[in-house]
Amino acid sequence: MSRFKVGIQLRPQHCTMDQFRQAWVAADELGVDTIWTWDHFYPLFGEPDGPHYECWTVLGAMAATTKHAQIGALVTCNSYRNPDLLADMARTTNEISGGRTILGVGAGWFERDYEEYGYEFGTAPDRLRALKAALPRIKERLAKLNPAAPDLPIMIGGSGEKVTLRLVAEYAQLWNAFGPPENFRHKSAVLDEWCAKLGRDPKEIDRTVLINNPELDNVDAYVEAGATHIILGGDAPFDLEPLQRLLKLARG
Repeated sequence: MSRFKVGIQLRPQHCTMDQFRQAWVAADELGVDTIWTWDHFYPLFGEPDGPHYECWTVLGAMAATTKHAQIGALVTCNSYRNPDLLADMARTTNEISGGRTILGVGAGWFERDYEEYGYEFGTAPDRLRALKAALPRIKERLAKLNPAAPDLPIMIGGSGEKVTLRLVAEYAQLWNAFGPPENFRHKSAVLDEWCAKLGRDPKEIDRTVLINNPELDNVDAYVEAGATHIILGGDAPFDLEPLQRLLKLARG
């Protein structure tokens, strides 16, 4: 039995679609637990106007061409789509994948996306309030759809202690945060506190952390800090040797 789950975030930037597709198929064949992409409209680093692909279109293709791993966005920006539409998109992708889709969602932060695509950026509290309002709508729509998907897992990304972690305790089956391990340990403890206040079993929440290749030597520290699911960031040309190393670490 693995010590922790293994995921990879394949970033949809600075690559061809053939490179991207070959990478997610290869990761699936390696036996990863989850495969993720991100929800942006422009590269986050490297050439700012380099090649880039839209998240949920990619996830539909990923759903149809993988067989084993769960798939999702790490994470969808709540601001970019009507919450009911997002629920339907996730439900439909879940049907294509045979029940392997996770709806990852967060409040959003990348200002260029907002400006270029005509969304109101507002303030961080504005975006958090919008996420708080969207989550019950998403849950309600998932239950209303035909076929319905009331149990489709939700991931919430973020570590804000007053709002975001409370929303995780209320709505999520997965939570994603960042390091270093001391930070992850602290945020995980705050999440436990919210679970206690709201009557939620904290063990129901899969605790994921996104790391990059240099942090592979620190995996044990993340597990000791409470991470149950390690997700490795991957960039073109998508060398999967570090992912193979992470899989070996997971399997002991």
